[in-house]
Amino acid sequence: MSIPAADGIPTAGTDTGETSPSAADTLRTASDVLGLDALLTAEERTLREQVRSFVDERIRPNIKDWYEDAVFPVEIVRELGSLGLLGMHLEGYGCPGRSAVEYGLAAMELEAGDSGLRTFVSVQGSLAMTAIHKFGSEEQKNRYLPGMAAGELIGCFGLTEPTAGSDPSSMATFAEHDGEGWVLSGAKRWIGLASIADLAVVWAQTADGIRGFLVPTDTPGFTAVPIEPKLSMRASIQCDVFLEDVRLPETAVLPGAKGLRGPFSCLNEARYGILWGAMGAARDSYEAALAYSLERLQFDKPLAAYQITQEKLVNMLLEIQKGVLLAIHTGRMKDAGTLEPVQISVGKLNNVREAITICRDARAILGGNGITLDYSPLRHANNLESVRTYEGTDEVHTLILGQHITGIGAFR
Repeated sequence: MSIPAADGIPTAGTDTGETSPSAADTLRTASDVLGLDALLTAEERTLREQVRSFVDERIRPNIKDWYEDAVFPVEIVRELGSLGLLGMHLEGYGCPGRSAVEYGLAAMELEAGDSGLRTFVSVQGSLAMTAIHKFGSEEQKNRYLPGMAAGELIGCFGLTEPTAGSDPSSMATFAEHDGEGWVLSGAKRWIGLASIADLAVVWAQTADGIRGFLVPTDTPGFTAVPIEPKLSMRASIQCDVFLEDVRLPETAVLPGAKGLRGPFSCLNEARYGILWGAMGAARDSYEAALAYSLERLQFDKPLAAYQITQEKLVNMLLEIQKGVLLAIHTGRMKDAGTLEPVQISVGKLNNVREAITICRDARAILGGNGITLDYSPLRHANNLESVRTYEGTDEVHTLILGQHITGIGAFR
């Protein structure tokens, strides 16, 4: 069932699963004022439509219940693998080998469904799989990457600690070499997927600097406890991880990673996906507000007929178009091999910040109905509070850019 049209414009539905795909697509096309679709290849558009269909069929009808019940739908992990969405930017070892722009488009469509589902793809592919792909031995790559790409194995990425978030150099987790292997001790916090993961990539201090370790989660001494209750990312899992004399063999070390360059390079992959994903949440919120404003009557005419409502919608649309254009440009640079970390900070800082504003303004158009889970904007806004915090807070990315333009580091 579609919502009645106003002025000949069909409108989109809500999270109840009643969205008419043709009506939503028509509305979306009308909102692409700059014709950004023309910047995408036919192959890129096909990939986007495949992911969009998956979101429409598997996520939208269920996300309200998953979010309300704080459930991560483990059953869709293998489906994501079958679609080629896990480690999709990586080559070989069973990985899809798609372009950066294709990965970005997939992230945008997944986050239009929910940030928590896009976060799963990011933790699995951009963090855990990337760490193994970039820094692992051939044995490690062949052992883990094919299963992770298929969704048969789940990975997590242990960097953040209870007292070391924005400053990972101060991490207290320590790995001691004892001649027969390693003994890992410490704690991590806000580790996505840890309680359902088969493998953890854990970063720790050693006598020789920061190193990465592959830790099967059934190793004695490894414990993951979900952080509950949460007001954000409720359809996702974040955990406290405790490492109590976890004994590992020599082969657990990622041989190519030494120092913070290792985890930072993985974080940049995740940050890149975020700058696309945030625009998916923003677009979904904008479309929900537009649809609602076209059908909701106040003082005998639709909300969309009022100047203040139109101004809000136009401001949302402008920032979405600019944000998507920024994402496409960033993706083209990444595919060309010219993208710099500071440029990723531009996209992450700008697009997440603007997306939160869009989601909140969309909720305001929905009035009291906007605080229910029948509509997506407030759910997206709550999720984005996590997105703006992880993989570098607004403040961290501001300081990265500040150092770039002034030449002066202001982190300490």
